[in-house]
Amino acid sequence: MTEFEREIVRSFNKFFEQNQIDGIAYRIKQHRFSSQILDVLVDSSHEDYYLGIECKSVSTKTGALYFTQHFGIDQIERIDNFLRRSGRKGLLAVELKHGKGKPRRAYIIKWIDLKKRYLAEGVGFTVEEIMRFPQIRRRGRSYVIDAQLWKNDQLL
Repeated sequence: MTEFEREIVRSFNKFFEQNQIDGIAYRIKQHRFSSQILDVLVDSSHEDYYLGIECKSVSTKTGALYFTQHFGIDQIERIDNFLRRSGRKGLLAVELKHGKGKPRRAYIIKWIDLKKRYLAEGVGFTVEEIMRFPQIRRRGRSYVIDAQLWKNDQLL
């Protein structure tokens, strides 16, 4: 599990606790001979928080998040199938690494937006495009889940 994935899980669980919302974010243990479906699962009786989140960390030096480089051969199709069958809303959380000593920033992309780009045979998202999506704020070194994104339906 990457630090970014751990931080997303911690941030969601802290958000649920602080706002007294029944919900839990977690990672499914990855086994040696089986593929992992998604990085983070969020379960809640509140439908806005029934989520599947794929996490990617990308260096801004790369210039983009590429489908062929950052996803496995059939990973997008497997995730999409799981989201459809489970009824979860899907998200892609992208952490942009700006180099040593510079703060990282994370952005959230709706899975449906990723899927549209993928099906249109796009190669991915440039760093500039990623930075146009809603940003996950930080407080110190921790990411903070902002309820306004969810309540205003800006994201989901």
